[in-house]
Amino acid sequence: MAMALRISSTILDRITAEAIASPDREICGLLLGTADAVAEARSCRNVAVDPAMRFEIDPAALLAAHRAARRGGPAVIGHYHSHPSGMPEPSPRDAADAAPDGGIWLIAAGGCVTGWRAVENGALHGRFVPLRLRRAAGRATG
Repeated sequence: MAMALRISSTILDRITAEAIASPDREICGLLLGTADAVAEARSCRNVAVDPAMRFEIDPAALLAAHRAARRGGPAVIGHYHSHPSGMPEPSPRDAADAAPDGGIWLIAAGGCVTGWRAVENGALHGRFVPLRLRRAAGRATG
């Protein structure tokens, strides 16, 4: 059975809409919260050389989020990105780029979002295990 991740419908709907609005390039952003709950999804600029085929979160946004977390803000627990012409699951390239640190990966494609955790010896591509997204009631930021 897949582990569960609590996330608001508002956040999932916004990530889906952001992906649909960008059919030619991957969107990306940071996930803030706890190991089992996303409190905020923060959209970031994709600075990859080829944003149609991969993503790279703007390093300035990533550093700012980690600095804020060290000052008592919400923890950076992972990120999200889209696969404009692919499936809503990690690709072999995603697996090659992922550190086995337990980070959360949300992937948007085809009008839906799926959840994954990057681990050592994961079931998918040797790097990822699925997360069941449990839609939480109430408002969340992002």
